Amino acid sequence: MSKLMAAGTVLVLLGILGFAIPYFTTSDTREVARVGDLKLQTTESTSHVIPPEAAGGLLVLGFIILGVGFFRKA
Repeated sequence: MSKLMAAGTVLVLLGILGFAIPYFTTSDTREVARVGDLKLQTTESTSHVIPPEAAGGLLVLGFIILGVGFFRKA
């Protein structure tokens, strides 16, 4: 498998994943204050949205790169 076809495969998989899971949440823990052995921490959750246009663009671009890699190999 050429590098071009591998890159196309990765883009197709990312596009499918973007359609399957359009939003996800990450959490970040930060230290607010520290007094001696006492630590105060806060956890903040952030939601992220993957637009369907971006997932579709990755999918189409991945298929185009796969096609170019396939025809270039032949």
